[in-house]
Amino acid sequence: MARFRPGTHVVRRLISLALILLAAVVGVLLYYNERDVRQQEYTVGEAGAANGVLIDTSIQKVDPVARELTLRVLVLPQGTLREQGDPYTPALDLTVETSSLIRAGLDFKAGRPVAYEDVKVSLDGGSVSDYPFDRYATTIGFAAEAAGKQVPVAVSLRDVDAFFKPSVVSRTQEHGLASFEIRVSRSRATFILAWFMMFIMWGLALAVLGATWVIIEQRRGLVWPAMGWMAATLFALVGFRNAAPGDPPVGCLLDYAAFLWAEAIISACLVAVAVTGILAETRRGTDDVLEVQADDHTDSHAAGDGGDTSGH
Repeated sequence: MARFRPGTHVVRRLISLALILLAAVVGVLLYYNERDVRQQEYTVGEAGAANGVLIDTSIQKVDPVARELTLRVLVLPQGTLREQGDPYTPALDLTVETSSLIRAGLDFKAGRPVAYEDVKVSLDGGSVSDYPFDRYATTIGFAAEAAGKQVPVAVSLRDVDAFFKPSVVSRTQEHGLASFEIRVSRSRATFILAWFMMFIMWGLALAVLGATWVIIEQRRGLVWPAMGWMAATLFALVGFRNAAPGDPPVGCLLDYAAFLWAEAIISACLVAVAVTGILAETRRGTDDVLEVQADDHTDSHAAGDGGDTSGH
């Protein structure tokens, strides 16, 4: 016999605890890394111009279905373009041209405080059906005029949409136009969660398939707890899929790679267990009836024989 070593269980528990702590630490580090990347600010243009315009922009929402990106824009006059030094009131009429095909220009009257403006920019390339691997490209650019004369422009860009991550491909500053060429893709958290959901869907489907194999192989009949679990899994996966981040449309890659297959496997398994269970229970009931009839016939025959013997 192997000698029992009490320290073995302690070591295993310590290793398990260390692995759990390591996973938690890695998760926290990934969170801080993504938060720092998301809070990063990109700039282009003549930021130090004394008599120019600073345009602060933030990506509020990316809508891949409508193929558009919503920018929140704040135009801030600089230097002599300010009304009595007020950073939010232009001293001259300002006209800001954008790269948007939906709203090409923004107008701000002299002496009136500026306000945030929402500008929609179209997205090019990519297909939302490729979720979560879909990627898009667009150009964000601005030029400004004060009282009909072109003025220097500086643009800052930030992202506040938790489901997408913009990456600046190039920056351009020429002829008074300051612009970004950006590529938009799903955020790291969305990408990881989508992969996790696909693994879970396949894992549940294979678990149901394995249980079905055991039930049918052992001819257990109608196993109601197992059938209830299978039916609950079938409908639970629908809600699980609809909880995918970013509202993926029906028929996306997530569906064809995991969800539809999982639903098909679980449905087939549930039907197979029900059909084979009904047949097994029916056959078992028929055998019981035949056995009871055989026993009754034998008993009556034995009783008849005994009566004849006593009479004789």
